[in-house]
Amino acid sequence: MFFSNIINKVNQLSVFLEGSSIPQYLIFFVFALGSVLIGKYTPGIVQIIINRFMPNLGKEITNNFIRPLTKLFQIAGTFILISLSSVWLEDYKALYNFLNPLIVLAVVISIAWLASRLFQQLLRIYGIEIIRKSGLEADELLLVFETIVNVAIGFIAAIGYAQTQRFPLTGLLAGVSIGGVAISFAASKTLEQLFGTVVLYLDRPFIPGDYIRFSLTSGYTPPEGETYGRVESIGLRSTKIRVAATGTLYIVPNNQLANTGIENITRGKKVMVLLYLDFTKKLIEREKALVEQVVKNSTDSVFGIDPGSTKIAVFDHEHTDKCRARITFFILGSSENSIQLRKRLLEVANQNISKELKNFGIDFYLQEPNIYVDSPVTI
Repeated sequence: MFFSNIINKVNQLSVFLEGSSIPQYLIFFVFALGSVLIGKYTPGIVQIIINRFMPNLGKEITNNFIRPLTKLFQIAGTFILISLSSVWLEDYKALYNFLNPLIVLAVVISIAWLASRLFQQLLRIYGIEIIRKSGLEADELLLVFETIVNVAIGFIAAIGYAQTQRFPLTGLLAGVSIGGVAISFAASKTLEQLFGTVVLYLDRPFIPGDYIRFSLTSGYTPPEGETYGRVESIGLRSTKIRVAATGTLYIVPNNQLANTGIENITRGKKVMVLLYLDFTKKLIEREKALVEQVVKNSTDSVFGIDPGSTKIAVFDHEHTDKCRARITFFILGSSENSIQLRKRLLEVANQNISKELKNFGIDFYLQEPNIYVDSPVTI
């Protein structure tokens, strides 16, 4: 009933404005300004809709999806409203034909971006738990699957935008195919280097600023057979690396780097995690040993935690009749995204620790937030 009343009011306002003498470009300007203002309330509007149709899941969806992505919901909502307002520009053909593709592009990009982040949240919150309950390991394959879905979202967004703008996709693809065959014969070496660039950008074995060590085939390798340096830039054809020993700039074709083994020194860093568990009572020696065993088993089962790095110290408070446990270990990851995945896996491990200890009658609460410290790299 609430939304029906709003729709009726909007229809009445549209009929009134169509019969008025107000210039339609001015109406568009007012509606666009209103879209910017109303777009800020998109998360609240989505929350109302969810609570209306899914009251049992409303709070969970709000906490897990809407609040973490508030800004993206606002951006998407604003562009959607501006797109709806563009109907008032249809009488101004030149202006409409210029602005409409840009507005639609902004809508498509914002929705695709929001869909990508929503899927990431879904995967991190529910996907990991489902995989672990299935007896499988939640590892880097999750990141690969996430990348595949993001590529699919981008492809669907591109197709959707092309359809709205009535691009001749069939003819375009056929032309690209024929042209691609002709170009491949004329510039095979250049294309090989460009494909190497694509591989480097998709696989991301390094980024500008990383220190790497690598060894290339004959013709590109220095006399010592191995090169260590800092990546300065990744171009369309080659990558520029500042050699550490001499300070000279080493320019390597991207297809050579894509086909060689690369040791990324920068990403060899570890992130130290420090956790504190405060128990509601003083533990006897048997209970302390049980806590150490449960914690060690739970952390060792998490993919990406440095094996054997877990250190557990259970001690009594000096002025209370309670106990505290200090837990430290190292998380390993090849990128910031994988480190975030490890942190999510750690949250699952914390839940398992709490569940197991409560089964033994040992209650505790976890000090928040967890402390993460970057460990320096030894070169």
